[in-house]
Parts: sequence; C-alpha cells; structure tokens
Amino acid sequence: TKQVRVTAPDIQGIYAWWLGDDTSRVWRVASKYSLSAEETELLYGVKPKGKTTTVVELWMAQEFELYLDNALVEKKPNPYGFIPFIIYPNLREPKKFWGISDLPQIMESQRELNRAMSQLSRILELSGNPIAVLENVEESEDIAIKPGAVWNIPEDAKAYLLDLLQGGGVSLHIDYINLLYRTLHDISESPRAAFGGTERDLSGVAMEIELHSLQQKVRRKRVIRTATYNRRNQMILKLLEKYQGESFGDNHLRVVWAPVLPQDMVRLVSNEQILVQTGIHSRRRAMDEVGIKEPEMEFNQWLEEREAILRMNKELNARSTRSGARERAIDSQAEGVQTPRKIEDFSGNLPVEE
Repeated sequence: TKQVRVTAPDIQGIYAWWLGDDTSRVWRVASKYSLSAEETELLYGVKPKGKTTTVVELWMAQEFELYLDNALVEKKPNPYGFIPFIIYPNLREPKKFWGISDLPQIMESQRELNRAMSQLSRILELSGNPIAVLENVEESEDIAIKPGAVWNIPEDAKAYLLDLLQGGGVSLHIDYINLLYRTLHDISESPRAAFGGTERDLSGVAMEIELHSLQQKVRRKRVIRTATYNRRNQMILKLLEKYQGESFGDNHLRVVWAPVLPQDMVRLVSNEQILVQTGIHSRRRAMDEVGIKEPEMEFNQWLEEREAILRMNKELNARSTRSGARERAIDSQAEGVQTPRKIEDFSGNLPVEE
C-alpha cells in the first residue's frame, strides 16, 4: 500500500526564495544532494560520467524541474500541487528568513569553562608529581623522589616537596568553575535543576519557579513547531486525498504537547472535575489538560460505556419490578385475599363462597 513519507533533508542543501520582505510566502525551493552513479542510473535511467551526481530538485507551486549535474533532464507540472517543503527556524530573528541556533550564545562561556577546567587539571597533575625544593644547596645530582629515598644535604640546607594545593588555591579555581557553570545555565535558559541537580525536595509550585526560564524557552519553540506540524499534517491529508481517494472532510488539526514538568495528577484531576461540573470546561478540554492524547476517542468510549450501563440498569430495574409484583401477589394469596379478575370486581363486592 502507498503511504506518505516525511523526511528531514540536509538543511545545507536547501535554498529558498520568498516574496519581497514577506518571509512567510515562499514561492520556490531548491533541494541539492548527491547520488552515486549506480543510484542515479537506477532512479533516473541516466548513466553519469563521474562516480557521483549532483541532483537538484526545483519545486514551485505549479512546476517541477530536475537537474543532474546542472543539466535539465525533466520538467513537468508539480504532481502535488504545492511545494512539499516546510522550512521553519529554530529561533526566529525579526525580518529574517533563516533562524539562529542555540549554540552561539553559549559558545564563549563553554570555551572559558574548557580553559578553566584544563588549568585546574594541570595543577592537579603537577601536585600528583611533586617538585623537590632544595634550599642552601649549591649543586645536586641523582635526587630521586620516591618512598624510602635518602638525601645527603649540608647541615644548614633544607629540603621539602612543593605543595601546589596549599593556601586554598584550588578552591578558588573550583569556585570560578562553578560560576562559569551558573553563567552557562543562565544563558542557555536551562537551570541546573533541569538536569536533576536539586539538593532539596521541591513542591510543584517551587519546581515551576525553579524551571520557569526553561518553560518559557520550551513555549517559544512550541509556538513555532505547532504551526509547522499543522502545515505538515495538512500536506499529508492532501496527498492521501489525491492519491488514495480518501475524504477527510472539514477538520481541525491540533498538536497535543506533553507537560514539561511532572504534574500532581490527583490535584489536577480534582480541579478539572470541579471545572467540568460547574460548566467551565468541557470533558474534552479536561482530557486535554490531564494529558489524554486522543480525547475524542476517549469521549466516544465513555458515551458507549454510559449507554451500556444505563441499559443494564434499566433491565435490572425491570426485572426487580416484575419479581416484586410476583412476590406481593404470592403474599396476598397466602393471606387469603383474592385478587380481582375483572374490572367489576374492583367495586369491593367479593363473591361469597357457599
């Protein structure tokens, strides 16, 4: 069966053209990549001259062009009817099409951290290989620094090992490294607590405050990716409708994101229960807040279960009513009271037995 494939091409081979200063309206996209000679002959039936072939796909809304080593080999109407590329930034810059990475802002702090760590590493390495210091000694020869070594020195001379760790010098380096760590986490908006570095137990609200910067960063990225994923899903539905004859009708696409922080489910469910009972939230909205991925299917299953339970209760009530009437009739006959057989018998004139 045919299926729609979604891939992530190398962004270094993607070129885009947009209309004027409106970066949201892309009218042409080119995808450039390399194939081996065997792959080129298998896919396009063309035997290249070299071992590799540079392939360029030029996509426009109405046309498609294919180039092999800068030679046009195919030109036809766009089989999809739209440009099958969605280019979105990691972090958007005003009035710019291409986004920026998260790395440039933390590269300087990372380099300084590497330098400080290397410096501390050299100090610890030298302290592990002690340096012998001889005072008031004019010359020395074959001095061995090892356990049990005996040195012959003059009477007024002095010999000792140089301690590079004395005076608390190492603690200054460690404090500086910790300061660089804090700077790195602050600039990257990823607190130490995000890596499990909390030294105390925190409540849910305290954890949210501790990780507030990370949550803001995640929200910014989700705003960009939500629109991108909705466009991607729309393209998938269009291709299925066109090539498989499917009809999905009018639909509303949405992206369900998982919560960033662990949630107190008992408290969350209790709050949503109150909101549903007071009519503020619908059941579907409550399911979204709780984290159910498919609230529509879950709601339909709830309706089916509710209908089945009501039907079972109705049948049980009917059975209990019939059994209760039968028991009352048996009790009446046991007490000698005759039940009326005709409408006239309700007058109260009971037949007299001879």
